[in-house]
Amino acid sequence: MTQPVTVAITGGVGAGKSETLKSFERHGAAIISSDEIVHELLASDEDVKRSIVERFGTRILDDAGAIDRSAVGAIVFAQRDELAWLEELLHPLVSAAYLRWRDMLARLDQPPAMCVTEVPLLYESGSEKHFDVTVAITSTREARLSRAIAADAGQREKRLMPEAEKATRADYSFVNDGSIEQLDTFVKGVIEAMAPASVECGAD
Repeated sequence: MTQPVTVAITGGVGAGKSETLKSFERHGAAIISSDEIVHELLASDEDVKRSIVERFGTRILDDAGAIDRSAVGAIVFAQRDELAWLEELLHPLVSAAYLRWRDMLARLDQPPAMCVTEVPLLYESGSEKHFDVTVAITSTREARLSRAIAADAGQREKRLMPEAEKATRADYSFVNDGSIEQLDTFVKGVIEAMAPASVECGAD
């Protein structure tokens, strides 16, 4: 079975991972968002909801009884042990959802040449082993925090591997301090560089 080349995008808070994911999509890659997988798990997985409510109480529910992500974030980004617990709960589920999606693509009559997702904790979680190619997006701290909407962005950043180390470990890296057009040019170059690649059965 021939599988698409698997690509992971990583980087700091506000570095531009989501925009880079969109750029890969503009260049023809199949994409899936890890953040969207988490959102779906929190909204639809009753086992996940039950576990989180048992851990944090009903204070993390909104008026409709759904999990309020900002309320959860306020807890976990202020308490490292709670963040570790949440990541231990969600990470295997996110990985499983990604692998199901990847394998579904491979079963298509005409699978895409490349499938891409963003993984904020790629190296921190040891998830790089699931991917053929890694891409690190970096930026100045000021630019990253100005892009980050969440008020807890600074706290979130403290738990991440330094950007310079991510850039060193990645197959490709880009300093995202310019325009969308410059980002697109970088992504186009990555895709062209990978064009000769042919992966049998992908990475596990």
